[in-house]
Amino acid sequence: MTEPSGAWSLAGPFTFREVPGWYRESLSWYQSTGLPEELDLARLDRTDSSALALLLEWQSWARHEGRRVRFLNPPEGLRVYAQLTDTDELLGWSDEKAP
Repeated sequence: MTEPSGAWSLAGPFTFREVPGWYRESLSWYQSTGLPEELDLARLDRTDSSALALLLEWQSWARHEGRRVRFLNPPEGLRVYAQLTDTDELLGWSDEKAP
């Protein structure tokens, strides 16, 4: 995870293989610094439904604190998963249309 220009950035694969590690890591940064206001997803190269589940979990953590995380530049496949499961609005992507 990197922090370019104020937004945190995730890079690489973000699938069922990586999500448990990301979850464990995110617990530590959530407890120490809190969640970022923005997470840039542009550099993710593979995603699946487990990635969507973790994004929703992070959004839930933020809402518990009365905040919201903005997930920027979601990969096309992730937007499609969100639309198919009607979770795009929870992630702030309801106005972004996938082809």
